[in-house]
Amino acid sequence: MTALTRASGRTELDLATEACRAALADAGVAAPDAVLSYHLGDSVPATQVARALRLERLGWHNDITGGGTQAASILGDAAMLIAAGVARTVLVYRALNGRSGTRMNRASTGPQERFTIPYGMAGPIPLFALAAQRYLHDTGLTEDHLHAVVAASRDRAAANPRALRRAPLPREEYRAAPYVSTPLRNVDCCQETDGACALVVQDARLAPAAPRIHTVVRGGGPGCSAMDRAADVTAIFSAHLDLWGESGLGPEDVDVALLYDAYTWLVPRQLSDFGLVKREDLGDSLLNRSHVPVNPHGGLLSEGYVHGLNNTAEAVRQLRGDGVNQVPGARVALVTGFGGSYGSAALLVRP
Repeated sequence: MTALTRASGRTELDLATEACRAALADAGVAAPDAVLSYHLGDSVPATQVARALRLERLGWHNDITGGGTQAASILGDAAMLIAAGVARTVLVYRALNGRSGTRMNRASTGPQERFTIPYGMAGPIPLFALAAQRYLHDTGLTEDHLHAVVAASRDRAAANPRALRRAPLPREEYRAAPYVSTPLRNVDCCQETDGACALVVQDARLAPAAPRIHTVVRGGGPGCSAMDRAADVTAIFSAHLDLWGESGLGPEDVDVALLYDAYTWLVPRQLSDFGLVKREDLGDSLLNRSHVPVNPHGGLLSEGYVHGLNNTAEAVRQLRGDGVNQVPGARVALVTGFGGSYGSAALLVRP
């Protein structure tokens, strides 16, 4: 990863190249066979990165249109290239000037938004705040539980030198924070960050001790991304996934969860959807921090926002044993990617 900032003063190409060189060096790889990235019109194409890395021969490459949904599923794209014999080493990166350049929290002006903007749905925060309001009503969770999520994130980030938010967040300070769209205060929302992150995915025969991508599945349905057709506006991607049926593992196997925490309410929703916490136990579990370790580096709320790929990188560190607030003996990490009612999840397993 590069340093995470709010004003990098650099191009996305500079950021991407630095992160990619660091990932290749970390993996001991001179040149990949394939290069993958994802973006929402705010990154740099794979061909430009390959040129900057002076790759003499560029194999399979793809610039995938998509946001946080790709943070886990792009690992599946890389794994499929390897399984198909197209590549043996795949470089994956995400680079953005998400604070000083193109910012995520802007209202779209597409055909569907013409009908929602007049009702205050100007951008992603009002959209998911509406779902959050219903979710709190349905579960009985309160602002104290949202505070517990972000306070835990801050406390974990205190040990992370990369994190942009490391100061504790007392309950009184949380309650004094301004609302963006009720029930979400500004501290309930992930950061806007400049930075880049890169990973190397290899054929397991080349890296037998590295974490394995056990499975990647994607889910989607009419939920909080399509509220006009949703039976349940709170149903995010995790409500539609059959992660355990497809993987052969179970929630009891997960040692650490790297959950896409774009908003605080997404953490309890994913914990219950994936069976890591019973729904009726969510309140006590959040207040007592008695669930499986979540985002030990601080996550998107506190470390920074590289569209979720920084969470995936921390999952690898945890399985290698050099993570932030290292979970002792971690062997299975759950990684998720969020885009409303569609998204992705991956299980990384240390051999």
